[in-house]
Amino acid sequence: MGVFSKFQRFHAAGEQANVNNVAKFGEPVHSLFTTTKLLSLHHHIDITDAQEQVVYQARSKMISLHDKTDVFDAAGNAVAHIERKFFTLHERHFVTMANGVSFQLSNELFHLIKDITNIEGLGWQLRGNIFGLNFELYDQYGNIVAVIGQKMISIHDKYCIDIYRPEDEPIVVAILITLQHMIKDREKASSASSSSN
Repeated sequence: MGVFSKFQRFHAAGEQANVNNVAKFGEPVHSLFTTTKLLSLHHHIDITDAQEQVVYQARSKMISLHDKTDVFDAAGNAVAHIERKFFTLHERHFVTMANGVSFQLSNELFHLIKDITNIEGLGWQLRGNIFGLNFELYDQYGNIVAVIGQKMISIHDKYCIDIYRPEDEPIVVAILITLQHMIKDREKASSASSSSN
């Protein structure tokens, strides 16, 4: 399905990359896939490779004002720490990589996720929105780094990431996990606002 859809860029492990991605950017070097585990004490996301082997894991504290999340590789080594800034007019998440690189993603509240999200500290941009279920990640020179596609209907909140710059894979994974948290925050805010009307 992911190969033929014009709008849905998601593809499962073992499937070819979406034809639109290949036509626009060429074949990705490789792809990763995420699945959120349900009914756990911690918000837990597995990131797997094409052989469905876990290569990264993200774990969040269930009850935390700052929505703290840690990302680890398959050996249990720290990759990134993600934290939401509380009491701000923007949805702002800070990311600190294990190698000391830090950056932040932010969006204004009460708007749809913008077509362009600046990643301050890297000079990168995330282009896309939650209704398109697709995001393209560009570096400071406008070169593609990765394409993210979300599965349209899935109780496990599945994403695929086509990676074009494998040397940036840990940063891409951290950005993806942050993006998932931002989308969840937006969904919670939207449902809270509709239930109060």
